[in-house]
Order: sequence, then C-alpha cells, then structure tokens
Amino acid sequence: MNILQWHEVCACDDIDEEDVVEFPHNGKLYAVYHTPTGFYASAGLCTHETARLSEGLVFGDIIECPMHMGRFHIPTGTAKGAPVCINLVTHPVKTESGKVFIGLPDE
Repeated sequence: MNILQWHEVCACDDIDEEDVVEFPHNGKLYAVYHTPTGFYASAGLCTHETARLSEGLVFGDIIECPMHMGRFHIPTGTAKGAPVCINLVTHPVKTESGKVFIGLPDE
C-alpha cells in the first residue's frame, strides 16, 4: 500500500481562477487547476493523444484539451465527450498557508 505524500505545487495566487499549471514529479506530469469551486489535480496528459493539459483551456469545472478539444470534468476526471472516452486520474489537493499541495502516492 502506497502512503500519500503531499508536495508543494505553488502559491494559491500563482494560479488564476479558471487556469491550470503543470507540475512535474518523478518523471510524470500532473495538472493542477483553480476553478470557481476550488483547487483540483489530475494526470497532466490527455487520455486521447497525450497532449499537455496545462496548455488547455479551463471553463468553470471543465478542462478542454488543446489538441482535439476533448473535455473533462475537473473535479471527477470524467470524460465529457468525443474524442476523449477514458477518464482522467485525479489526485487530492489541499491548501495551507496560501500554498497549493498535491497528494501523490509515495513511490
């Protein structure tokens, strides 16, 4: 069983509302979002063609992939329409002392 480890991503003010930043860690990419409902994190690559989601557009709680405009529901990772049909893996996020942290399994 992997133990969850918290990793500092950035200051809360570094991600504007309806924006996304990329967070590389241990050779993997993650996307960290600031939506009107809070901060969230997911795998950083689209499940369709592995485009970087950090280059996509955030609309409310939706991220649109920059390559083929596939959309995902950010809080749940649910694929919302063609061409994406595989959900994103999501990760827990917390904020403390004005900073954003992502929870990842200890590897």
